[in-house]
Amino acid sequence: MSSLISIKTPCIGVCSTGIGDVVCRGCKRFAHEVIHWNGYSQEQKRAIDQRLAQFLALCVANKFRITDLKLLTWQLEVQKIRYQADHDPYCHVFVLLKAGATQITEPEQFGFEVLPPYRQEPLVKLRDEIDEEFWVLSSAHYDRYIATTDLFGDTGIGQVSP
Repeated sequence: MSSLISIKTPCIGVCSTGIGDVVCRGCKRFAHEVIHWNGYSQEQKRAIDQRLAQFLALCVANKFRITDLKLLTWQLEVQKIRYQADHDPYCHVFVLLKAGATQITEPEQFGFEVLPPYRQEPLVKLRDEIDEEFWVLSSAHYDRYIATTDLFGDTGIGQVSP
């Protein structure tokens, strides 16, 4: 079923690749992925989408725990917040925080809780930290697997073979 789902652009309209970033601060795609997105097959788009969702879910799960998935989903639907059902539920927490972190005073009423080390932090600050960690993780992935030569001598983007 997921192979039939058309992958939409993750662009959020805040592209920083135009000012020289190799990883977009908005959608966290690599500059070449932003440039070539419309030419990619659905499988290529799905691979990028899955990587981004995995990275985001990891960053969210470091600060939050989902306590009631049905409640979280219900809140997203009642609040009319668009989310991608095929993404990890921790991505859904982030979508909820992007839409209304300032209005959520009791996360438990939305199906999640803040992990103990972060309970004194405002949700807006946690949301922004997650967004920054997501960018750092995407950047590290780019540096490790795209921008540098691999173990077999292939060159990364922008690299010249010796």
